[in-house]
Amino acid sequence: MKRAALLALLALCACPGQSAADGPKAHEPPKAHAKKDVTAEDYPAPPLPRGHVVLDGAFGGKAAVEVEIANTPATTERGLMWRRELAAGQGMLFIFDQEEEQDHSFWMKNTLIPLDMIFIGANLRVVGVVENAEPRTLTSRSVGYPSRYVLEVPGGWSAKAGVGAGTKVALDVPVAH
Repeated sequence: MKRAALLALLALCACPGQSAADGPKAHEPPKAHAKKDVTAEDYPAPPLPRGHVVLDGAFGGKAAVEVEIANTPATTERGLMWRRELAAGQGMLFIFDQEEEQDHSFWMKNTLIPLDMIFIGANLRVVGVVENAEPRTLTSRSVGYPSRYVLEVPGGWSAKAGVGAGTKVALDVPVAH
């Protein structure tokens, strides 16, 4: 009897960090980490890198935009979802890391404010603009031309700034490592 009790005690001691009440855990599958939904309203989005975009307006002036930079799958997926406002002169620049430009499309899922989407080619010229995209819709929006960057600004901003296809763009953004 003493020998059986001693063997049971030794077996429990062989599992560090485990008490007798825990019981053996050797056969339990490892717990999978739940994937965070970056599109959820309560997702605590990390601060994004910042930069500036300057566009040559059709009215002879320059239009500057202070941008947050979305350049990862998670930040691109989240975008400007759940923002309740976006001031003039503010926006988000999506930078796509690919060898070739693509015809990108965007939707407005969980986006609460109308946005202009300015599609920019690798040659730093605007290839097209989607104006005043309707909030909270799943409609796919594109300009039908390949782009490397997409700048989102408040709805109506592009027309006020005189930005359209062919507009020259200058980027002052951090270089990815």
